[in-house]
Amino acid sequence: MEDWLKDILASDTQGLLKTKPKSSAPTADDHLLAKFKQINEFFDKNGREPQANRGNPIELMRSKSLESIRSNEQHCRALEQFDIHGLLPRLEELKPDSIEAILTDDALGILDLPDDSIFNLKHVKKTLEMPRHVAKRKKCANFDDYEPLFQQCHADLKTGEKEAVQFTGEQQIQKGMFFILHGITCYVSDMEERQKKNGKVNARLHLVFENGTESDMLLRSLATELYKDETGRRILDKSDKALDELLNITREDQKSGYIYILKSLSSEPEINSVNNLYKIGYSTTPVKQRIANAENEPTYLMAPVQLVSEFECYNMRANKFEGLLHTFFGHSCLDVKVADHKGIAHTPREWFIAPLECIKQAIQMLITGDIVNYRYDAITQQIVER
Repeated sequence: MEDWLKDILASDTQGLLKTKPKSSAPTADDHLLAKFKQINEFFDKNGREPQANRGNPIELMRSKSLESIRSNEQHCRALEQFDIHGLLPRLEELKPDSIEAILTDDALGILDLPDDSIFNLKHVKKTLEMPRHVAKRKKCANFDDYEPLFQQCHADLKTGEKEAVQFTGEQQIQKGMFFILHGITCYVSDMEERQKKNGKVNARLHLVFENGTESDMLLRSLATELYKDETGRRILDKSDKALDELLNITREDQKSGYIYILKSLSSEPEINSVNNLYKIGYSTTPVKQRIANAENEPTYLMAPVQLVSEFECYNMRANKFEGLLHTFFGHSCLDVKVADHKGIAHTPREWFIAPLECIKQAIQMLITGDIVNYRYDAITQQIVER
């Protein structure tokens, strides 16, 4: 029998009977070692350990990683043989006092913690130049000329001739329009011709506020403030509501899911040090029910999350809606690897570095169809015209 098997193996000139070893996914141990090797590489290049006060986001990330490792005795012991620069504290050798202690000692097992992961930041916001002119409110010398307009506007709101509706796009800012900003009605009494500069369309406005002040705010600045203000509104005449009524929800409309925006509550320095980090997701079930087990799911970075906003979707494929938003913010996607409880690495692709007002603005533009004329600039963290 043995000779017969040997003949078969010997005749296998194509190597068909040879088995290939299975490749395994990187574990949390691998991630910890890779993280420390990055710290060693930084020391090799700069001749010093990374510091948190240098203003470099990459160096800040390396410094936070080193601080996290130093605070964990078991991590320090596991990485002792790789500490070629003496960055870690020297610990006394553990001497087990019983057979049970020897059998239960698993220094490397602790490295399977889900919060040990490699985080690489991309598209970090650069320092922006301050504008040469900053609009400020001042007393309106001829407010008496505008006061009757505000009085008529409020009267029309009471009779229903006008209605305050949600602001959804800067293209809605026109001369002669009324808006409500932070609870104060303002009137666009004049607007310069729109001009395109550095890829952005803008115009200087003359705004008069019902409290007797005025401002020469830019169009894009007013739009930004209206997006930020949850109570911000534009005031429409009855004849201007036709388009808005097309978006109203009736009993015949069918709910297809939810689009939601989340903020991570992770204690990982590499996560909680990132400003404007949000998850844009989709769910067919109520969002609070969907995120109830967030700390056990890699897509939520294995940590609790905070629900920032949610939007009900009707008569559309909500997952398609989500995909379009992911494409719009694709260049600002956080490049992150996170290990689950089994030590298997995952790469969530739904976390984006973008201001909340930009995400809400993109959602509104997607509804109105204006999004095709804009793109998101991950460097300046602004929505700009194409």
